[in-house]
Amino acid sequence: MKKRSLRRSIEIDLEELDQVIDRATRTPLAESDARKLKTALHAMAERLKPKRTTEKTSAVTPGNSPAQPLEREGCTSAGHGRHGAADFTHANKVSVAHPTLASGDRCPDCGKGKVYLQKEPATLVRIVGQAPLAATVFEMERLRCNACGQIFQAPEPVTGHGEKYHMTAVAMMALLKYGTGMPFRRIERLQLQLGMPLPAATQWELMETAAGLLRLVLEELIRQGAQGTVLHNDDTAMRVLRLVRDTADKRNGVFTSGIISVAGGWKIALFFTGVKHAGENMAEVLKRRARELPPPIQMCDALSRNTPKLEGIKVVLANCLAHGRRHFVEVVENFPEECRYVLETLRAVYHNDALTRQNKLSPAERLRFHQEQSGPPLESLQEWMQAQFSEHKTEPNSGLGRAISYMLNHWEKLTLFLRAAGAPLDNNVVERALKMAILHRKNAFFYKTRNGASVGDLFMSLIHTCALNGVNPFEYLTELLRNSAAARAHPAGWMPWNYRASLPVAA
Repeated sequence: MKKRSLRRSIEIDLEELDQVIDRATRTPLAESDARKLKTALHAMAERLKPKRTTEKTSAVTPGNSPAQPLEREGCTSAGHGRHGAADFTHANKVSVAHPTLASGDRCPDCGKGKVYLQKEPATLVRIVGQAPLAATVFEMERLRCNACGQIFQAPEPVTGHGEKYHMTAVAMMALLKYGTGMPFRRIERLQLQLGMPLPAATQWELMETAAGLLRLVLEELIRQGAQGTVLHNDDTAMRVLRLVRDTADKRNGVFTSGIISVAGGWKIALFFTGVKHAGENMAEVLKRRARELPPPIQMCDALSRNTPKLEGIKVVLANCLAHGRRHFVEVVENFPEECRYVLETLRAVYHNDALTRQNKLSPAERLRFHQEQSGPPLESLQEWMQAQFSEHKTEPNSGLGRAISYMLNHWEKLTLFLRAAGAPLDNNVVERALKMAILHRKNAFFYKTRNGASVGDLFMSLIHTCALNGVNPFEYLTELLRNSAAARAHPAGWMPWNYRASLPVAA
């Protein structure tokens, strides 16, 4: 936890400072007057000093850096927060014809030419509000005979057939709870305010039932994730109230591990909550890996608990460059020049990696590009860090010394991307994924049981896998629930990237 910086409260008497300056124009400055001026200047400088809000090189080091950030294509105003009509990919589309003109008609303005449809129509976006889960009450007429007392009721409408809670409602509950971190009680309160009550207990029952229907889909997702070429992993603390432990296990921690597997052109997100660390969960996943496949690249930070420790399971270990960089960010105020050199060197490396993505280079092409463009500056950086100790320029126990030691001790794993095709620079993708679990921990505080945690892991895995592959999670979960029998019979055909091909053809 970062310590909160405390500012001293200093009263500055401007009249007294004016007198000090006036005396300094006539006689040498006295020591007491010099202290007053220095104190006032330092206080004002501290107030004017800009606050650091990010870890970007431009924010933590003064001056301009040589490597400029890439601009997003078509983005004219970064951070403007507005979205064009094309961004509303799942909005209802309504075509509006011109009231008086059709393609091929005479131009009403000049009367000479003809008008033709343009490729791109004009667009207008209108957004309405509605309850997350809406209810429909069907009121069917009942008629009673005044002679025999027989009751005649109108038949149920076709749209009223089926379960009380439609699969779209179940999918939305899962997305609200496990995709956006809204606790069941908060959803219950929101629905009650909107006049459509939905008890928290009912929500949980629906989630538990749905998870049972989708369990085999998750198992297939884990199996395919085990075949990935690159696997990221990390964990975060979690709380499970009623967690039954193995009597032989003396550990008292509870964690949610996140694993992101890059398998072919897809990314697979997996979450596991329990007493096991990220390395143990990684080992369980890799047990399902095909024996003929080469060892995958595993990206993690340098903690030993993140690496799998089972016989027969081999990985090519890479460490997170962002973790090494962060050590320099933390001491940049005490060692500005040294840290600036390190941060700008790493900034150039990240700039090069962004170029490889922008130009869509293959793993082999990316490797050659990094070897040519990132290799020489990193080699110079390594020599510079070694010289800091060999030439006694930096105290090893100082903040800068510890940051340098971390980089040098893990240099081979931090720079694996210079030797192995496809090796990533950092572990940021899984750290972003773990924010789903952190959001749940922040809002709901805990899981009640191990079963509740497994339900949460299932839905988080499916929802975040959709997000990583640009798939609408609401539509995906809806179709999985609608076709749960088919998904259980052939789960490989119901992954987020191929489920549409498995949907039944409408008659």
